[in-house]
Amino acid sequence: MAEIDKTRQILETVMVIPAGKVATYGQIADLAGLPGRARLVGSSLRSEFDGAEVPWQRVLRADGKIAFPSGSPKAEEQRQILIAEGVCVKNNRVSLADYRWQPDMATILSALKY
Repeated sequence: MAEIDKTRQILETVMVIPAGKVATYGQIADLAGLPGRARLVGSSLRSEFDGAEVPWQRVLRADGKIAFPSGSPKAEEQRQILIAEGVCVKNNRVSLADYRWQPDMATILSALKY
């Protein structure tokens, strides 16, 4: 499978995360059919995607933390966007127990194009 196809799968998966919910890099890799490729999720989020608005802010580390360094402009931007979407962010961390996106298989299959 070509890297561009993998990137497309990842970004299409991220685009399905609803506002007010978050997912981890590893979770997105799993849902995109790429288990163990959490780092690829991170690099894919930095790429272009046909001009589509990809909700990158909804993807967090496995411990619920924002991946950008605390106090950095990108960390603050991500924090502010998540708060505006109704997600509680404390110390640059989101409670995955409260806000993790848990789609069922029907949701995944109906929303994804690959």
